[in-house]
Amino acid sequence: MISFELTEEQREIRDWVHEFAEREIRPVAAHYDETEEFPWPVVRKAAEVGIYGHEFLGQTFADPTGIMPALVAEELCWGCAGIALAIQGTGLPVAAIFNQGTPEQIATWIPACYGTPQEPALGAFCVTEPDAGSDVSSMRTRAVKKNGDWVINGRKIFITNGGIADVHVVVAAVDPDLGVRGQASFVVPKGTPGLRQGKKEKKMGIRASHTAEVLFEDVRVPSDCLLGGEERLEARIRRARSGEHSRSAVALKTFEATRPIVGAQALGIARAAFEFALQYAKERKQFGRPIIENQAIAFKLADMATEIEAARALIWRALWESRHGGEFKKAEGSMAKLKAGEVAVKVTEEAIQICGGYGYIRDFPVEKWHRDAKIYTLFEGTSEIQRLVISRAISE
Repeated sequence: MISFELTEEQREIRDWVHEFAEREIRPVAAHYDETEEFPWPVVRKAAEVGIYGHEFLGQTFADPTGIMPALVAEELCWGCAGIALAIQGTGLPVAAIFNQGTPEQIATWIPACYGTPQEPALGAFCVTEPDAGSDVSSMRTRAVKKNGDWVINGRKIFITNGGIADVHVVVAAVDPDLGVRGQASFVVPKGTPGLRQGKKEKKMGIRASHTAEVLFEDVRVPSDCLLGGEERLEARIRRARSGEHSRSAVALKTFEATRPIVGAQALGIARAAFEFALQYAKERKQFGRPIIENQAIAFKLADMATEIEAARALIWRALWESRHGGEFKKAEGSMAKLKAGEVAVKVTEEAIQICGGYGYIRDFPVEKWHRDAKIYTLFEGTSEIQRLVISRAISE
């Protein structure tokens, strides 16, 4: 049975996170957007109250409907997408560890990604390279077995929390001839010799989220840092060499699991912009009446509201399917991320239009929301890649 009625627990958590976003995130959003500093005070506060930590993450993902992670992501990004990513960016390496790691690795490294409420830590998932964005088969970062350890060399770019994370999960080629099937993921703890941050990126949006280049220069890690262990990797390599078909690229599996939640982040931005534009249209008067009484404005708002609800329905459906054993046979996860990302860009653009000249200046938050929204058509697979995934799924 499918119901869109939230349970009492879901409503309580949604409202609790919304209150945190309203009280702790929104008042400082403009500051961190301007300075591009990492919002450590907000992350520490989130850790203190219990929003940032592996226990809360486990609670949200244990939700029997599957939609709790989307509720949390939407509310945090309603506050500020950049700060929300500072809080939620660790979820991506955690997903990789959970999906690929052994029970022992999960028990060790997931708590290490979050640290403690008194001293929160960060995680980073290192996949993208200068010549290997959506085309992960072109990855040049290599991991070679030497004297029982793995030695990693390569360069990753556009990495959330890159270089400042306590735990880096890096995807590297162990058998380049096999493309994505010859890749594996490794945990690299902070302070490992040869691991260092390169250039920190200056971005159009989500500027409170730290994005940087990460360099691996003869980084040596023990074999127990190979996610899944040696036996599982060797078995996968043997299957690949024998020609057995597999879709289990390590990076792609992680992205498939997180795309609906990324869609929920975009939805939070869209909803923030819609609510602001709606209130502005009710209060702003031209020619003696509120501009919402102008059909051109009212219809824009109607379309914005409809698109937001449609995107949320796709996101919740994808998460429900995933929680109940669905295999995304029609690429429902990619559909949710595609729709929500493009809705966020369109809704924030229309919010600027409704606010007129005020929407274009930084005194109003809508221009920031528009800048923040654009990344959701780019990262974790561009809109074009989502359409490619969907088209392949529906043609099989």
